[in-house]
Amino acid sequence: MTRPDHAAGEGCLTSNGRDSLRGRVLIIVAVATAAFVLDQATKWLVLHVVMRPPRVIEVLPVFNLTLGFNTGVSFGLFSDTLDDWVGAFTLFKFAVAAGLMAWAVVALHPCERIGLSLISGGAMGNAFDRWRQGAVTDFLDLHWGGWHFPTFNMADVVITFGVLLILLGVFSVPRKPTGEAIPTLPEGRS
Repeated sequence: MTRPDHAAGEGCLTSNGRDSLRGRVLIIVAVATAAFVLDQATKWLVLHVVMRPPRVIEVLPVFNLTLGFNTGVSFGLFSDTLDDWVGAFTLFKFAVAAGLMAWAVVALHPCERIGLSLISGGAMGNAFDRWRQGAVTDFLDLHWGGWHFPTFNMADVVITFGVLLILLGVFSVPRKPTGEAIPTLPEGRS
């Protein structure tokens, strides 16, 4: 049986269900794992090869490689507060990543599933950094003139790409009607 809001063949559950669900879970885990590995590999490369010694490397007039460590949440917010709660915050981030993967399993559109998987893998990459070293390694520095965007990493890139895929899935493909009648008021009532 297929879901009423999707046609057969769109990656939704079939009457056999288990094979399609197993394939969906494998893809979700593979995408999240690839995002995690990409993040960790680039951070290792920057820490152990590129930034020996630490310095600013101009790649383009608007893009540098600059090593930094973020002890806060996005853009370094709450750095002072979270210094005392590193373990709890790390566990929270791993729990959120697991929740995103569970959400991806039931997501209706393939773009939503892949987007949630990318966000989960990126979140796990940053959580792993925080658990391993107490801070997230950042090294990508976009700037214009004297203004610098907060330094970020590949986990942040895949998270952003994941959000864009979710938006693409939500807004680009019209949902098929479920066949349910829309309730109407009896005549003469408004």
